[in-house]
Amino acid sequence: MILRARHVVPVTAAPIEDGAVVIENGAIRAVGPWEEIQGSHQDETVDLGEQILLPGLINAHCHLDYSLMRDAISPQRSFTQWIRRINAIKRSAYPQDYEVAIQHGYDELVKWGTTTVANIETFPEMLAAFSDPPVRTWWFLEMIDIRQPFAAKQVLQKAVSYFEAAGGREGGLGLSPHSPYTASGDLIALGGKLADERDILMSAHVAESKEEWNMFRKGRGALFEFMAQLGRWMGDCYENRTPLMHFAACTALSKRWLLVHMNELGDDDFALLEQLPKDNRPSIAHCPGSHAYFRHSAFPLWRLRDMGINLCLGTDSLASTSSLSMFDEMRAVAKGHPDLPALEILKMATVNGAAALGMSGRLGAIAPGCLADLIALPSPAQIDDVHRAILKHRKPIQWRMLGGKIDETVVGQKRARKAATF
Repeated sequence: MILRARHVVPVTAAPIEDGAVVIENGAIRAVGPWEEIQGSHQDETVDLGEQILLPGLINAHCHLDYSLMRDAISPQRSFTQWIRRINAIKRSAYPQDYEVAIQHGYDELVKWGTTTVANIETFPEMLAAFSDPPVRTWWFLEMIDIRQPFAAKQVLQKAVSYFEAAGGREGGLGLSPHSPYTASGDLIALGGKLADERDILMSAHVAESKEEWNMFRKGRGALFEFMAQLGRWMGDCYENRTPLMHFAACTALSKRWLLVHMNELGDDDFALLEQLPKDNRPSIAHCPGSHAYFRHSAFPLWRLRDMGINLCLGTDSLASTSSLSMFDEMRAVAKGHPDLPALEILKMATVNGAAALGMSGRLGAIAPGCLADLIALPSPAQIDDVHRAILKHRKPIQWRMLGGKIDETVVGQKRARKAATF
């Protein structure tokens, strides 16, 4: 088919007024001005009218398991207190609660135009429950061995068994040693080695909080004390290394890694990243809503950007942010960095996320060869900057396409969501 819209926003090229996109076998075959496309293609045309057609948004970090926790945890005095609270809530939940939570999370992602999500999955049995999700999903199976000293191999083997049983699916599978403070150095190292052997993606929370910094750099603080209480071996916290330095000592950092948060970085960390080959550096997922909730140190966006690090955006979970809307996350970046061009912010929610998932040229853009994952937004009557207009969008989307198929259920889902309680 051919899609026609008032504005087509390829992201990787200039916006096209009165543009058209040719879809064939679930992918984009051609894009250009309507007059040019209609003269060279005779397919059925779907005229979207006064709409902005753009790639579906890519959420580079989310915990769908916690999608029933909106407003369940008030902002705590410390990051460690929040960990204590969420652990208490998790202990009271049942497997079916998480299945309902993930479905609620998917509904909200669809509502706000996300077509691809990188989900950290604590309960790998959910892979069987969501074999055909409504959003293209990369499942990163969470690995933690804090309570299982010397069991890194067993933890990894268990994750891999779920990984192999899942088989092929839309999206992809990866592994996630949760963080430097919950995954042992052995688990991080073994995970990184396996990723290289099997050519799979990895993700981890790194350098998220000042408490994590104090734990590794100074060997003290609230997180240090809590981890010691849980039985974690704390011998790796007396080497005067930053969380990132500790992580990099366990495994080779490369573009295979999607590092989440990265709020607490020192000069040694920037030097470490600078020394990595420019074409083989890890991507970084920034989560502005969650960042504000915890009142973390300022995210070093400009310094990382100027180094050429691939920066993408995620929502994190509803246990630490108010919505799963990537529009909210983009607006938060724009508010905190008013000099950052709107197009660059949009790229953080589209092509940069695609690059982090190894899908450059396949997701996050409207270009020949890309999968036809698209959304449309009403176009304002007066529009000077179409990219800025996208960032200002505040209503649920009412049209989307996934894999070349128009989602006829979006309007129905929107009505049903009015009755949903979070």
